[in-house]
Amino acid sequence: MGGRGCALLLLLLLGAALPLLGSAAVSPERSLAWGPGLQAGLTLPVRYFYVQAVSAAGRNFSRSPPGGTQFKVVITALSPKEITRIYTPHPLDRNDGTFLMRYRMYGSVRKGLRIEILYGDKHVAQSPYILKGPVYHEYCDCPEEDPEIWQNVFSCPSQEPQITKDFISFPTIDLQRMFKEIPSKFSQTRGAIVHYTILNNRIYRRSLGKYTDFKMFSDEMLLSLARKVHLPDVEFYLNVGDWPVEYRKVNDTPGPIPIISWCGSVDSRDIVLPTYDITHSTLETLRGVTNDLLSIQGNTGPFWDNKTEQALFRGRDSREERLYLVKLSKENPELLDAGITGYFFFREKEKELGKVPLIGFFDFFKYKYQVNVDGTVAAYRFPYLLLGDSLVLKQDSQYYEHFYTLLKPWKHYVPVKRSLEDLLEKIKWAKENDGEAQKIAKEGQTMARELLQPHRLYCYYYKVLQKYAERQASEPEIRDGMELVPQPDDRDSVCSCHRKKPLREDL
Repeated sequence: MGGRGCALLLLLLLGAALPLLGSAAVSPERSLAWGPGLQAGLTLPVRYFYVQAVSAAGRNFSRSPPGGTQFKVVITALSPKEITRIYTPHPLDRNDGTFLMRYRMYGSVRKGLRIEILYGDKHVAQSPYILKGPVYHEYCDCPEEDPEIWQNVFSCPSQEPQITKDFISFPTIDLQRMFKEIPSKFSQTRGAIVHYTILNNRIYRRSLGKYTDFKMFSDEMLLSLARKVHLPDVEFYLNVGDWPVEYRKVNDTPGPIPIISWCGSVDSRDIVLPTYDITHSTLETLRGVTNDLLSIQGNTGPFWDNKTEQALFRGRDSREERLYLVKLSKENPELLDAGITGYFFFREKEKELGKVPLIGFFDFFKYKYQVNVDGTVAAYRFPYLLLGDSLVLKQDSQYYEHFYTLLKPWKHYVPVKRSLEDLLEKIKWAKENDGEAQKIAKEGQTMARELLQPHRLYCYYYKVLQKYAERQASEPEIRDGMELVPQPDDRDSVCSCHRKKPLREDL
């Protein structure tokens, strides 16, 4: 073929390819934006929303599009007279064609916010989004008086299976019996019980025992919740230690009493709240923590095909099975990379098993498979592992967190026997069934993204308090020795709660 013929063929090929190239480009106007951060009334420590990149042909991207970093968000107050500081970090690329946008407000605005979502210099979806004010920041004390309105704004589920299950043992709650029994029975043996009363949306407490420092996490969450919605009047005891404490059965004499804990077990009757770990990380997102339920989603390591085909474990020596993991790793390094980062319980084993340096949690996701083994109780890293992009191999456990009941083995994770005797077999299975392993990893991630959204944690806390209040047989009281837990002082930020007093312009 002559030179002119080659040139003509090249032009024809390029012409045929142009529509394909065009359809593969991101279409800002066809792309989608949604999420709680686009609603004025949904106050959270960090507001967030999502963007789905869509091509010009109308297809959702399932991997990061070319030029994915061209997405950006610009947030300003609607009124030029209002000035507020808003921290808006770069979008998080979730490696599946979606992007997570976050922003933390350091002051409230009365008129509202303008949120521009841009791809390059073009508006995305229905941008700009106008959030008509007032829009409150995290420390604005302005609770919604009607809990139904608040739950609708937060899209709280009507039922939480674990809450329903936890309260079966407690059709009525005898506060007087609790007041007489709990201090002597549990504070002396565990020393990690905190007695709370919430009256008129004010929080009072007294500590029972000397191991109650972790009350700072429950204080923090209860205060945050009370700033958003008027809480029911309740009186309860919270176990801030690791282990569940109420092991009596319903037909025992006397029967069990409702103690609230951060972790449950199959043989205990404790009422379970989200753990202090994910609670605190949610409150401190974009401020005081490295790992949180949002940041994990944008730091899930390489794409599946580029991950290291080994199972990874790093952690302290808080359970004997973890030591066994290291032995397995030494004998089967091609399948498992396991190491102990700190010795406390089995110090005599350090010389034999060795100690490895800490690695950043985001680096975990360079590996295809994650081994989740209990610590003193349930391993609180499990929700973070699920939110990654790796397959979780979960040890069978008597302990559980608030969301476990909605997870299914072989659908959201691969189960491993308590003894870990089948761990190597499960890793080999994953390597030999790569497509199925990837599918389970994705199903687990998708479910975790739904269940572990920060606003869902607030819903869960509220529903536990609501269900508890409905069962109280008498009125809660402020007992001797209780002190008020004050709302934090936030003088530097503007906050004029429209529910507490009329705005000046409305007078």
